Amino acid sequence: MRPHVQAQAEAERLEWRAALHELLHRLKGEPNLLLPFHQVLALRPKGEHPLGLRTIEVAKVVGSVDRYEDFDHRFLPKTPHTLERWKRLRVLQLEGVELPPIEVYQVGEAYFVKDGNHRVALARATGQRFIDAYVIALEVPVPVEASDTLKDFILKGEYAHFLEKTRLKELLPQVEEIRFTTLGRYDLLLDHIATRQYFKGLEENREIPWEEAVVDWYENLYKPTVEAIRRLGLLREFPGRTEADLYLWVMDHRYFLAQELGADLGPEEAARSYEARFGPWWKRLGGWLKKAILG
Repeated sequence: MRPHVQAQAEAERLEWRAALHELLHRLKGEPNLLLPFHQVLALRPKGEHPLGLRTIEVAKVVGSVDRYEDFDHRFLPKTPHTLERWKRLRVLQLEGVELPPIEVYQVGEAYFVKDGNHRVALARATGQRFIDAYVIALEVPVPVEASDTLKDFILKGEYAHFLEKTRLKELLPQVEEIRFTTLGRYDLLLDHIATRQYFKGLEENREIPWEEAVVDWYENLYKPTVEAIRRLGLLREFPGRTEADLYLWVMDHRYFLAQELGADLGPEEAARSYEARFGPWWKRLGGWLKKAILG
Protein backbone atom coordinates (compact mmCIF):
# COMPACT_ATOMS: atom_id res chain seq x y z
CA MET A 1 0.00 0.00 0.00
CA ARG A 2 1.32 3.42 -0.93
CA PRO A 3 2.30 5.66 2.02
CA HIS A 4 -0.31 8.33 1.23
CA VAL A 5 -3.11 5.79 0.98
CA GLN A 6 -2.08 4.01 4.17
CA ALA A 7 -1.70 7.28 6.08
CA GLN A 8 -5.15 8.41 4.91
CA ALA A 9 -6.75 5.15 6.05
CA GLU A 10 -5.04 5.33 9.44
CA ALA A 11 -6.03 8.97 9.86
CA GLU A 12 -9.68 8.13 9.22
CA ARG A 13 -9.59 5.39 11.85
CA LEU A 14 -7.86 7.79 14.23
CA GLU A 15 -10.55 10.41 13.64
CA TRP A 16 -13.26 7.86 14.43
CA ARG A 17 -11.50 6.78 17.64
CA ALA A 18 -11.07 10.39 18.73
CA ALA A 19 -14.78 11.11 18.17
CA LEU A 20 -15.77 8.01 20.13
CA HIS A 21 -13.52 8.90 23.07
CA GLU A 22 -14.82 12.46 23.06
CA LEU A 23 -18.40 11.19 23.23
CA LEU A 24 -17.61 8.81 26.09
CA HIS A 25 -15.92 11.54 28.08
CA ARG A 26 -18.81 13.93 27.52
CA LEU A 27 -21.25 11.29 28.76
CA LYS A 28 -19.11 10.79 31.87
CA GLY A 29 -18.65 14.53 32.37
CA GLU A 30 -14.87 14.14 32.36
CA PRO A 31 -12.30 16.42 30.69
CA ASN A 32 -10.71 14.95 27.58
CA LEU A 33 -7.56 16.91 26.93
CA LEU A 34 -3.90 16.81 27.71
CA LEU A 35 -2.66 18.22 30.98
CA PRO A 36 -1.83 21.91 30.51
CA PHE A 37 1.69 22.93 31.41
CA HIS A 38 0.50 25.98 33.36
CA GLN A 39 -0.67 23.56 36.06
CA VAL A 40 2.99 22.68 36.55
CA LEU A 41 3.76 26.31 37.35
CA ALA A 42 1.32 26.04 40.27
CA LEU A 43 3.64 23.38 41.73
CA ARG A 44 6.21 26.12 42.45
CA PRO A 45 9.15 24.74 40.41
CA LYS A 46 12.44 25.77 41.99
CA GLY A 47 14.70 25.41 38.98
CA GLU A 48 15.37 23.54 35.76
CA HIS A 49 18.20 21.32 34.58
CA PRO A 50 18.82 20.28 30.95
CA LEU A 51 19.40 16.53 30.86
CA GLY A 52 20.27 16.33 27.18
CA LEU A 53 19.05 13.65 24.79
CA ARG A 54 17.23 10.81 26.52
CA THR A 55 14.99 7.93 25.53
CA ILE A 56 11.70 8.26 27.42
CA GLU A 57 8.49 6.26 27.68
CA VAL A 58 5.78 7.53 25.36
CA ALA A 59 3.09 6.60 27.90
CA LYS A 60 4.57 9.05 30.40
CA VAL A 61 4.14 12.01 28.05
CA VAL A 62 0.89 13.37 29.47
CA GLY A 63 0.76 17.08 28.74
CA SER A 64 1.75 19.94 26.50
CA VAL A 65 3.07 23.45 26.91
CA ASP A 66 0.74 25.11 24.41
CA ARG A 67 -1.12 22.46 22.38
CA TYR A 68 -3.04 20.69 25.12
CA GLU A 69 -6.42 21.53 23.57
CA ASP A 70 -5.47 20.10 20.15
CA PHE A 71 -5.23 16.52 21.42
CA ASP A 72 -7.25 14.39 23.78
CA HIS A 73 -5.66 12.79 26.83
CA ARG A 74 -4.56 9.82 24.68
CA PHE A 75 -2.84 12.20 22.25
CA LEU A 76 -5.49 11.60 19.59
CA PRO A 77 -5.87 14.64 17.28
CA LYS A 78 -9.02 16.64 18.05
CA THR A 79 -9.07 19.11 15.13
CA PRO A 80 -8.91 18.71 11.33
CA HIS A 81 -5.70 20.76 11.19
CA THR A 82 -4.04 18.57 13.83
CA LEU A 83 -5.15 15.40 12.06
CA GLU A 84 -3.82 16.68 8.72
CA ARG A 85 -0.46 17.44 10.30
CA TRP A 86 -0.43 13.95 11.83
CA LYS A 87 -1.14 12.42 8.43
CA ARG A 88 1.75 14.27 6.78
CA LEU A 89 4.14 13.04 9.46
CA ARG A 90 2.85 9.50 9.04
CA VAL A 91 3.58 9.66 5.31
CA LEU A 92 7.14 10.76 6.03
CA GLN A 93 7.54 7.96 8.55
CA LEU A 94 6.24 5.35 6.09
CA GLU A 95 8.68 6.67 3.50
CA GLY A 96 11.53 5.99 5.90
CA VAL A 97 12.25 9.55 6.98
CA GLU A 98 13.77 9.71 10.47
CA LEU A 99 11.89 12.22 12.59
CA PRO A 100 13.90 14.46 14.95
CA PRO A 101 13.74 14.09 18.75
CA ILE A 102 11.01 15.93 20.60
CA GLU A 103 11.60 18.43 23.42
CA VAL A 104 9.96 17.93 26.80
CA TYR A 105 9.87 19.17 30.36
CA GLN A 106 10.17 16.43 32.95
CA VAL A 107 8.14 16.94 36.12
CA GLY A 108 8.54 14.02 38.48
CA GLU A 109 7.56 10.94 36.46
CA ALA A 110 5.57 12.93 33.87
CA TYR A 111 6.60 14.72 30.69
CA PHE A 112 5.14 17.80 29.01
CA VAL A 113 5.82 18.47 25.34
CA LYS A 114 7.62 21.69 24.52
CA ASP A 115 8.08 20.80 20.85
CA GLY A 116 6.89 17.71 18.99
CA ASN A 117 3.26 17.15 19.96
CA HIS A 118 2.39 15.58 16.61
CA ARG A 119 5.38 13.26 16.83
CA VAL A 120 4.15 12.05 20.21
CA ALA A 121 0.66 11.56 18.76
CA LEU A 122 2.20 9.55 15.94
CA ALA A 123 4.18 7.43 18.39
CA ARG A 124 1.07 6.74 20.48
CA ALA A 125 -1.05 5.84 17.46
CA THR A 126 1.53 3.43 16.04
CA GLY A 127 2.22 1.67 19.34
CA GLN A 128 5.72 3.05 19.78
CA ARG A 129 6.82 2.54 23.40
CA PHE A 130 9.83 4.84 23.53
CA ILE A 131 10.82 8.10 21.89
CA ASP A 132 13.98 10.20 21.84
CA ALA A 133 13.66 13.55 23.55
CA TYR A 134 15.70 16.49 24.71
CA VAL A 135 14.71 16.68 28.37
CA ILE A 136 14.60 19.64 30.73
CA ALA A 137 13.95 18.53 34.31
CA LEU A 138 11.98 20.84 36.60
CA GLU A 139 12.42 20.65 40.37
CA VAL A 140 9.11 20.66 42.21
CA PRO A 141 8.50 20.18 45.95
CA VAL A 142 5.78 17.54 45.52
CA PRO A 143 5.83 14.08 43.92
CA VAL A 144 4.30 13.86 40.44
CA GLU A 145 3.18 10.64 38.75
CA ALA A 146 2.48 10.08 35.07
CA SER A 147 -0.98 8.83 36.05
CA ASP A 148 -1.93 12.10 37.80
CA THR A 149 -5.14 13.71 36.60
CA LEU A 150 -5.92 17.40 36.27
CA LYS A 151 -7.51 17.32 39.73
CA ASP A 152 -4.36 15.69 41.11
CA PHE A 153 -2.27 18.52 39.69
CA ILE A 154 -4.56 21.14 41.20
CA LEU A 155 -4.40 19.40 44.58
CA LYS A 156 -0.63 19.16 44.36
CA GLY A 157 -0.48 22.82 43.42
CA GLU A 158 -2.33 23.61 46.64
CA TYR A 159 0.06 21.36 48.54
CA ALA A 160 3.06 23.12 47.00
CA HIS A 161 1.60 26.45 48.10
CA PHE A 162 1.13 25.06 51.62
CA LEU A 163 4.73 23.86 51.73
CA GLU A 164 5.94 27.22 50.51
CA LYS A 165 3.95 29.07 53.18
CA THR A 166 4.96 26.75 56.03
CA ARG A 167 8.44 25.61 54.95
CA LEU A 168 7.40 22.35 56.60
CA LYS A 169 9.86 20.17 54.70
CA GLU A 170 12.71 22.50 55.56
CA LEU A 171 11.78 22.62 59.24
CA LEU A 172 11.08 18.87 59.48
CA PRO A 173 12.92 17.11 56.62
CA GLN A 174 11.50 13.67 57.51
CA VAL A 175 7.89 14.86 57.47
CA GLU A 176 5.44 12.56 55.70
CA GLU A 177 3.40 13.74 52.74
CA ILE A 178 0.07 15.37 53.57
CA ARG A 179 -2.49 14.48 50.90
CA PHE A 180 -6.13 15.48 50.54
CA THR A 181 -8.80 14.21 48.17
CA THR A 182 -10.78 17.46 48.16
CA LEU A 183 -9.75 20.91 46.99
CA GLY A 184 -9.33 23.82 49.39
CA ARG A 185 -8.25 21.83 52.44
CA TYR A 186 -4.67 23.07 52.79
CA ASP A 187 -5.98 26.53 53.65
CA LEU A 188 -7.73 24.92 56.62
CA LEU A 189 -4.38 23.57 57.80
CA LEU A 190 -2.95 27.08 57.61
CA ASP A 191 -5.86 28.21 59.78
CA HIS A 192 -5.04 25.46 62.29
CA ILE A 193 -1.43 26.62 62.47
CA ALA A 194 -2.43 30.26 62.90
CA THR A 195 -4.87 29.31 65.65
CA ARG A 196 -2.20 27.23 67.35
CA GLN A 197 0.20 30.16 67.12
CA TYR A 198 -2.33 32.52 68.70
CA PHE A 199 -3.26 30.35 71.68
CA LYS A 200 0.30 29.23 72.33
CA GLY A 201 1.24 32.91 72.47
CA LEU A 202 -1.48 33.55 75.05
CA GLU A 203 -0.42 30.55 77.15
CA GLU A 204 3.25 31.49 77.16
CA ASN A 205 2.74 35.26 77.14
CA ARG A 206 5.07 35.80 74.20
CA GLU A 207 4.99 36.18 70.45
CA ILE A 208 5.33 32.81 68.75
CA PRO A 209 7.36 32.79 65.51
CA TRP A 210 5.52 31.27 62.56
CA GLU A 211 8.15 28.57 62.09
CA GLU A 212 7.78 27.49 65.72
CA ALA A 213 4.01 27.37 65.34
CA VAL A 214 4.33 25.17 62.24
CA VAL A 215 6.54 22.64 64.03
CA ASP A 216 4.35 22.73 67.14
CA TRP A 217 1.20 22.14 65.07
CA TYR A 218 2.73 19.19 63.24
CA GLU A 219 4.37 17.53 66.23
CA ASN A 220 1.64 18.11 68.81
CA LEU A 221 -1.58 18.23 66.80
CA TYR A 222 -1.38 16.76 63.32
CA LYS A 223 1.01 13.88 63.97
CA PRO A 224 -0.67 12.60 67.19
CA THR A 225 -4.08 12.70 65.50
CA VAL A 226 -2.84 10.79 62.46
CA GLU A 227 -1.15 8.24 64.72
CA ALA A 228 -4.46 7.72 66.55
CA ILE A 229 -6.22 7.29 63.20
CA ARG A 230 -3.67 4.61 62.27
CA ARG A 231 -3.94 2.77 65.59
CA LEU A 232 -7.71 2.58 65.24
CA GLY A 233 -7.53 1.57 61.57
CA LEU A 234 -9.98 4.34 60.66
CA LEU A 235 -8.72 4.64 57.11
CA ARG A 236 -10.10 1.18 56.28
CA GLU A 237 -13.56 2.39 57.21
CA PHE A 238 -13.47 5.38 54.88
CA PRO A 239 -12.25 4.00 51.53
CA GLY A 240 -10.92 6.49 49.04
CA ARG A 241 -9.97 8.96 51.75
CA THR A 242 -6.59 9.92 53.18
CA GLU A 243 -5.19 10.41 56.66
CA ALA A 244 -5.26 14.16 56.12
CA ASP A 245 -8.97 13.99 55.23
CA LEU A 246 -9.66 12.14 58.46
CA TYR A 247 -7.46 14.51 60.44
CA LEU A 248 -9.73 17.42 59.52
CA TRP A 249 -12.88 15.44 60.27
CA VAL A 250 -11.58 14.27 63.64
CA MET A 251 -10.40 17.77 64.53
CA ASP A 252 -13.81 19.24 63.69
CA HIS A 253 -15.41 16.53 65.82
CA ARG A 254 -12.96 17.22 68.64
CA TYR A 255 -13.94 20.89 68.61
CA PHE A 256 -17.66 20.10 68.81
CA LEU A 257 -17.03 17.59 71.60
CA ALA A 258 -15.16 20.27 73.55
CA GLN A 259 -18.15 22.59 73.14
CA GLU A 260 -20.53 19.83 74.17
CA LEU A 261 -18.57 18.45 77.13
CA GLY A 262 -16.80 21.58 78.27
CA ALA A 263 -13.42 19.84 78.09
CA ASP A 264 -10.96 19.12 75.31
CA LEU A 265 -10.46 15.42 74.59
CA GLY A 266 -7.16 14.15 73.31
CA PRO A 267 -6.66 12.91 69.75
CA GLU A 268 -7.23 9.25 70.67
CA GLU A 269 -10.58 9.84 72.36
CA ALA A 270 -11.69 12.24 69.65
CA ALA A 271 -10.86 9.66 66.97
CA ARG A 272 -12.70 6.92 68.88
CA SER A 273 -15.73 9.14 69.29
CA TYR A 274 -15.68 10.04 65.60
CA GLU A 275 -15.57 6.35 64.67
CA ALA A 276 -18.48 5.61 67.00
CA ARG A 277 -20.63 8.35 65.47
CA PHE A 278 -19.65 8.30 61.82
CA GLY A 279 -18.04 4.92 61.20
CA PRO A 280 -19.71 1.97 59.42
CA TRP A 281 -23.33 1.38 60.43
CA TRP A 282 -22.63 -2.05 61.90
CA LYS A 283 -20.09 -0.58 64.30
CA ARG A 284 -22.48 2.18 65.29
CA LEU A 285 -25.22 -0.43 65.79
CA GLY A 286 -22.88 -2.55 67.91
CA GLY A 287 -22.02 0.43 70.06
CA TRP A 288 -25.68 1.30 70.51
CA LEU A 289 -26.58 -2.29 71.51
CA LYS A 290 -23.68 -2.46 73.95
CA LYS A 291 -24.79 0.80 75.53
CA ALA A 292 -28.41 -0.39 75.70
CA ILE A 293 -27.49 -3.73 77.30
CA LEU A 294 -24.97 -2.40 79.77
CA GLY A 295 -26.97 0.71 80.49
